[in-house]
Amino acid sequence: MDEMNKKLLDNIKNSISETVKVKKIGIAFSGGVDSTLISKICSDMNFDVTLLTIGFSESHDILFAKHVNEFLKYPHHVLEIDPDTFPSISTKINQIINTENLSWNENCIAFHYVSKLANSLDLDTVITANGIDELFCGYNAYREAFSGGESKINEVMAAKLDNELKMMKAVNLVASEFGVKIFQPLLSPKFIEYANTVPMYEKIHDSDDLYRKHIIRKLASEVGVPELSYTKRKKALQYGTKIHKSLLKTR
Repeated sequence: MDEMNKKLLDNIKNSISETVKVKKIGIAFSGGVDSTLISKICSDMNFDVTLLTIGFSESHDILFAKHVNEFLKYPHHVLEIDPDTFPSISTKINQIINTENLSWNENCIAFHYVSKLANSLDLDTVITANGIDELFCGYNAYREAFSGGESKINEVMAAKLDNELKMMKAVNLVASEFGVKIFQPLLSPKFIEYANTVPMYEKIHDSDDLYRKHIIRKLASEVGVPELSYTKRKKALQYGTKIHKSLLKTR
């Protein structure tokens, strides 16, 4: 492992150690590179890991997460969203977080179900990989910003981070119904400070870069994340679970 990737791994481990104080944890798991990487690292750090996947029946995230875990073989539980009760749940969550921001509603709905699943398994601590997309140019918005140079990319990054940090407070408000706490080690101030020192070319190559997060994908390969996970392009939570599609139908 080269020095840059070793430093990335050390910083991820340190952030997990400083953020997560219990050994028995659930991990919000889609099978994508971010959630699979953090699952593998937590398992290697001797956390008692249970993977938690939610989505509508036959959704991408459920199918893909099961496929990836055929390689990992970690304890894995799936909650299929009931389409009959979904409209009332989505309405309730909208009333709790009191915002018309569609992405916030979709993510809070998703974590309502993740927290419900965790609670049913007597887990009160759930870890997420939130922060990787923001800090390592995971979103298409970074491709669109690339022509504006690093200053424009950093401007987008600052806005994305601010939104994510605020949204995760809303997520935890929703999760509190089930006595569950959602932790995001990779949104800690120290990890953000470290990630800002990683050269931009390790994150995104150009405006046609469909994969991005190159240093994350390389680390995932080196620590034993299955290839089908670290080579897969991003699919956002609300799309992979079919929550976005279902929520629009209820509006």
